[in-house]
Amino acid sequence: MSISKAVNSKVTSQSSVEKRLQIERLIGATQIVAPSAGSDVVKGLTQTPKSLPPCYFYDDRGSDLFEQICDLPEYYLTRTETTILQQYANEIAKITGVCELVELGSGSSSKTRILLDAYQQLSYPLHYLPIDVCAGMLESSAKQLLKDYPLLQVYALAGTYELALAKLLPTQLPSRMICFIGSSLGNLTPDECDVFFSQITNALEVGEYFLLGIDLRKPKQILEPAYNDSQGVTAAFNLNMLEHLNQRFEGNFDTTQFEHRAFYNESEHQIEMHLRSLRSQIVELRALNLKLNFALDETILTEISRKFDLNIIKHQLTAQGLLPLHVWTDPNQWFGLLLCQLASIKQIKVRLIYIAVLS
Repeated sequence: MSISKAVNSKVTSQSSVEKRLQIERLIGATQIVAPSAGSDVVKGLTQTPKSLPPCYFYDDRGSDLFEQICDLPEYYLTRTETTILQQYANEIAKITGVCELVELGSGSSSKTRILLDAYQQLSYPLHYLPIDVCAGMLESSAKQLLKDYPLLQVYALAGTYELALAKLLPTQLPSRMICFIGSSLGNLTPDECDVFFSQITNALEVGEYFLLGIDLRKPKQILEPAYNDSQGVTAAFNLNMLEHLNQRFEGNFDTTQFEHRAFYNESEHQIEMHLRSLRSQIVELRALNLKLNFALDETILTEISRKFDLNIIKHQLTAQGLLPLHVWTDPNQWFGLLLCQLASIKQIKVRLIYIAVLS
């Protein structure tokens, strides 16, 4: 091939990718974009005990670190869910038929490829709508997908789940499936789960689908190493939240004066991740006009990761109108993948009566 033909081929390929990609930024990549920006940080750091929302993990570096966590030997979650998807993706595609895939917290979209392959094998059109707070990761992963799937159309939304779900337009395909895989539901409290499920139902039409991945309850001897890896990647991920706050809100957190701590709270069935202050110190976030006093050993709760009982979560989903059609697990019963369908009011009443009779 001549140089001119090679250059023209490359330009044409790039042009094809650009035509099939739309990215809408609902939040700024790094800057404050509204008067209320950072109000969740102020609220969390001025209460007792202190806490921070997990969304602040995911600047560009945090997103990269999380991708590394997913490959760690101690972190069973990703490979277990991946195995389940590999086994049942074709079945999922046949059940849903032609549908648009919407993914919350898409990251690198590595597991999504398993679903795209299944729909592609059935010669279904491929429409993918990834949603992530990290615009950089969103753009790079979308462009790679478009190179690998020549018929794929991507409309990406950079923003929070709440903003993005409210922004969804009716799909051009016969149906839609919202995917929330990767066990991120565990980051939400029970009350937050109820609100989240309501947002899902509002974003779907009756008969459309919701694919949910959840980490199941198991001994702490398995759970705790997954959040305290021997290479220290999870610790770096946790501490990077403070660097993200420094950059975004003009802060002066010294990450050498905090340490990562994670443990399993057996009574609450949840992993808790904290950042512990190694000395008494004062920290400022100038853009938020916030000055904070930390005592020695005082902690910031940065994440919970709840572990679920399948029967309980199935009942909660049904109560919200999301009827579980199929539940798949691995042989160890470590992880669950649930395919739900938004039901009509009549279907919900019938299912709840059936559950009540059984119980």
